[in-house]
Amino acid sequence: MATRYVVQSGDPVLRKKCTEIKNFNAELWAILDDMKDTVRFENGAGLAAPQIGLGIRAVVIDVEEGYFEFINPVIISQKGEQLGEEGCLSVKGKQGKVKRPYKVKVEYRDRLGKKHKLTAEGFFARAVCHELDHLEGKLYIDCAEEVYDLPPEN
Repeated sequence: MATRYVVQSGDPVLRKKCTEIKNFNAELWAILDDMKDTVRFENGAGLAAPQIGLGIRAVVIDVEEGYFEFINPVIISQKGEQLGEEGCLSVKGKQGKVKRPYKVKVEYRDRLGKKHKLTAEGFFARAVCHELDHLEGKLYIDCAEEVYDLPPEN
C-alpha cells in the first residue's frame, strides 16, 4: 500500500469518461488500497481513479458513515436538493458552491465483484455525486454556482 500522486486540473485524464472494470483481482485491490491511503493522506472525503491517473470506474469515499469502495457505480435514484461547499483534491486552492441531490441510491460492485445497493444522504450523497462525476470526466467547477480561491496554506 502506498500513496499516489493526485493529478491536477488541466490533466487530460480528468476529462475522459472512464471504462468499466471487468477484472476483480489483486491488481484492482492494490489500486483500491493505494486510493484509500491517498485519500486519507490528503485528508479528503473521496477519490476517484482518474485523480490518480487511471481511467477506470473506481471510487473510494471516506466520510462519517464509514469507508466505502465503489466499482462501476451508477446512481439509480435521487431525491431532494442541497446547496453546499465543495473542494477537490484535483483542484487545489479553490472551493465552490454546488447544487446536488440530498439523497441518492447507488448500485455498485465491491472489490470482489459482488453487486450492492446503498442509499446516501446529506454530505455522503454529495461526496458520492462528486466522485461519480469524475468517472464521467466532470469536475465540480463545471457545475458550481460560484468558485472562489481559498486563502493560502501556511
